[in-house]
Amino acid sequence: MEALARLRPAPDLFLLDDGFSHLALHRDLDLLAFPAADPFGGGRLWPGGRLREPLAASARADAALLTGAPAPGRTEGGAAAIPGSGASLAAALRFYGFTGPGFACALRAGAAVLHGPAGIVPLAAGSRVLLVSAIARPEQFAAAVRKLDFAVMEELRFPDHHAFPAASLARIAARAAASGAAAVLVTSKDRVKLLGRLAAPLAELPVAAEPEPAFWDWLDAAADRLLVPGAAGSPSRAGGGPER
Repeated sequence: MEALARLRPAPDLFLLDDGFSHLALHRDLDLLAFPAADPFGGGRLWPGGRLREPLAASARADAALLTGAPAPGRTEGGAAAIPGSGASLAAALRFYGFTGPGFACALRAGAAVLHGPAGIVPLAAGSRVLLVSAIARPEQFAAAVRKLDFAVMEELRFPDHHAFPAASLARIAARAAASGAAAVLVTSKDRVKLLGRLAAPLAELPVAAEPEPAFWDWLDAAADRLLVPGAAGSPSRAGGGPER
């Protein structure tokens, strides 16, 4: 509401992250993301598994995205086949009441950059790096870095959403010095927490999401319907907007 009142021109769309479980929040469009490495979170809710809600909650979603490089469908412990494409994800969710389309969404690592006194510059090929991460799947970050032309000297993994208190910063500094790393290489998520807080040079490996082309066609059509003035679900209503 503050954005609508103050920004000019006023926003047409509000794009939210992690709003699916916020039932008090009005949404016009719900996009539900499933990681390709383990889309159904072990089939159990937290703390027995990694699902935030029962799979039946997918019935509230307008579309589902399978994030990460798709893999062929496989089975684990007698469970149903793990989806390997957007279409197979949607098909697997039909049993739980989901009626929307499914789309694959690849994740592509970009060029690593160094944040320093000279601004943002490319991280030189062959640089010695200390990997530091505080994300849900650090192994994917490590695998992406090892495909690039960098010398990984050591790796430090912290819990997801780690705030990097002083003790953690001291540990990173000590390992960077001991390993001979020329830079501490992190994800974009962790870069915002560490920028300006380390003596060692800080580098970032950006990752971009690349949904399949059919997703953009679907999203454009859905957004066009929402933006028709006075239409049902139009974001001109208080609190409206699509959710990622």
